[in-house]
Amino acid sequence: MAVQRGLALLVAGAFFMEILDGTVIAPAAPHIAADLGVAPVDVNVAITGYVLTLGVLIPVSGWLADRFGARRVFCAALAIFVLASAGCALAPDLGVLTAARVAQGAGGAMMVPVGRLVVLRTTAKTDLVRAIAYLTWPALLAPVLAPVVGGVLAEYASWRWIFVINVPLGLVALVVALRIVPGLRADTPPRLDRAGFALTALGVAALIVGLEGLGSGLSPATITALAVAVVGIGLAVRHLLRVERPLVDLRILQVATYRVTAASGSVYRAVITAIPFLLPLLFQVGFGWSAAEAGAVVIALFVGNVAIKPATTPMMRRFGIRTVLLASIAVGAACLGGMAFLQPTTPLPLLVALLLVSGIARSTGFTTYNSVAFSDVEAGRMNHANTLLSTLQELGAGLGVAVGALLVRLGEAVPAVSGAAGPYRVAFVLLAVVLALPAVSALLLARDAGDAVTGR
Repeated sequence: MAVQRGLALLVAGAFFMEILDGTVIAPAAPHIAADLGVAPVDVNVAITGYVLTLGVLIPVSGWLADRFGARRVFCAALAIFVLASAGCALAPDLGVLTAARVAQGAGGAMMVPVGRLVVLRTTAKTDLVRAIAYLTWPALLAPVLAPVVGGVLAEYASWRWIFVINVPLGLVALVVALRIVPGLRADTPPRLDRAGFALTALGVAALIVGLEGLGSGLSPATITALAVAVVGIGLAVRHLLRVERPLVDLRILQVATYRVTAASGSVYRAVITAIPFLLPLLFQVGFGWSAAEAGAVVIALFVGNVAIKPATTPMMRRFGIRTVLLASIAVGAACLGGMAFLQPTTPLPLLVALLLVSGIARSTGFTTYNSVAFSDVEAGRMNHANTLLSTLQELGAGLGVAVGALLVRLGEAVPAVSGAAGPYRVAFVLLAVVLALPAVSALLLARDAGDAVTGR
């Protein structure tokens, strides 16, 4: 298991860099804007360009791995990511920064899905839970740490250091990858499903643009983007279900345990992603705290994520994935309800304890969803399963921020709500209600779901 553990940690590190770079710019946007001579809102194009490239190119990553080999694609992706990070750090204007961010997104789109595919293909079912645990922590930690890292570097050093730190880390990862990533590839690589790629890219790109626009309200441009997304994704699904060798085989959704993670797991991911987005805003806008104070308290989520990690696998083996998943959703919903009742006068130990428990619930929830996802997937279908899940997870993360912003706007329209913190309270309550969807789906899971990977 030594080589697989090293491989899983390598991919996890790459995943962490990818997610961190997707969210770390936002808190540094005012400093970037001041340095480049643009308005802070204009910096959003660099954020959107990165996420958009990820969403569009992830579906083709599985085909690239089959065609050119996993080691070659993963290492090329790392190299692109490092070079693009250097380009971001040296960018003289917003145009160059955006172009470098797009290149970063291209590297990330190949880097993480292909790396995870190698881990899934080289890990036995009985060891899959342990490998998944390594691959889960970046999605938990990066969104929590990003506001702190971005704010501190921009305030006390330079926003350019946000990208400079990727260079040495990426170079070390590249050296390690050349040594331990196996050169897996298909014996007979399929032809690229060009129509499937074009339709999927159109639908996903329009959806990401629409989700980004939701944060600012339902403008005509946002409505148009969402309409194009519905049409594009609808045509893509129709095409992918009809062709013999599709870009992504949607028939993998017939596997019940995989379908739970792909569908309700994406809803759960959206809700959980919204929490570290809304909490700092509640503390700053609603309570009048400084950015540093808000960031320091939100770190309690991070502590909860890490503290429960050693116990997650034994819990799943003792109680089963279904039970742990239901408990995670229930505790997470209760914590969201608690966040809705927070006050500026709430004792700090009580507030930190609430966030700590919330971090524990999100950690166990993420791990159980990711563990059950591939428990019943055959080795030959792992490529399509991994590619589809990677795309849905990227969209779920983007949806979380967009839905969080939209729910705050809904809170502003509630007459009974008063005070600057009022809309955020409404948002937290509505997020708790949304968790009913994954709860129902988890209830329908078989009691022995995932036992093949937990060894229960």
